[in-house]
Amino acid sequence: MDIKGKTAIVTGGASGLGQATVERYIADGANVAIFDLDEKGGTALAEKLGERALFCKVNVADEASVAEAITAVIEQFGALHIVNNYAGIGSACKTYGKNGPHPLDSYMKVVMVNQVGTFNVARLAAERMAANEPVNDDGVRGVIINTASVAAYEGQVGQVAYSATKGAVVGMTLPMARELASYGIRVNTIVPGLIHTPLFETVEESYYKSLEASTVFPQRLGKTSEIAALSAHIVENDYINGECIRMDAGIRMQPR
Repeated sequence: MDIKGKTAIVTGGASGLGQATVERYIADGANVAIFDLDEKGGTALAEKLGERALFCKVNVADEASVAEAITAVIEQFGALHIVNNYAGIGSACKTYGKNGPHPLDSYMKVVMVNQVGTFNVARLAAERMAANEPVNDDGVRGVIINTASVAAYEGQVGQVAYSATKGAVVGMTLPMARELASYGIRVNTIVPGLIHTPLFETVEESYYKSLEASTVFPQRLGKTSEIAALSAHIVENDYINGECIRMDAGIRMQPR
């Protein structure tokens, strides 16, 4: 599916991986809706990118919030063709440790954003994509790209909630692709490794360098623009479907 002239929603689009993908889609000629809770950052980004960008303050885990925002996107741009689910959070807590059992409320908060939020946006977007006319000879009507993490496969100590939710995103990829195939909607998942997001600007250099050294090749953190480039390729390559694609320089995370 050609990106040019299509409309995309990018959750978590005000920063990091989401922002890089928003900028890539705009450069490729798409209309893009930025879904995020960061009203200041999202509004500023949309204003910078111009009339083909729209900011919507959205809680991805809330049905009404997502449904209303999707309607606003279609009213402004006419249709919906692409969704990228980047919105996510993490917490550092063990199943059981010196402070006792993992608090259930903090575990559920991660589940609601990462797992339920991803599914909520995907299901409501799929409904609107299914109403599209096919955009090419393959009969494609839409593309959904979810985001997991290498923690889905090699979760580290303290990542039990985060790893569980990212594993759930990996697990929903193939059945979702199978369920939406008859509507001409493809579903894939990007599985990033260590990507240089603004978070890494706050860590000590020694820790930063140790993370770089843990990759196989190239020995550096990934760039947000590289994740955005993979996303654009997934949109444009109709034969990629039901797949979870690791983008991690060959890293295999150690327990700590």
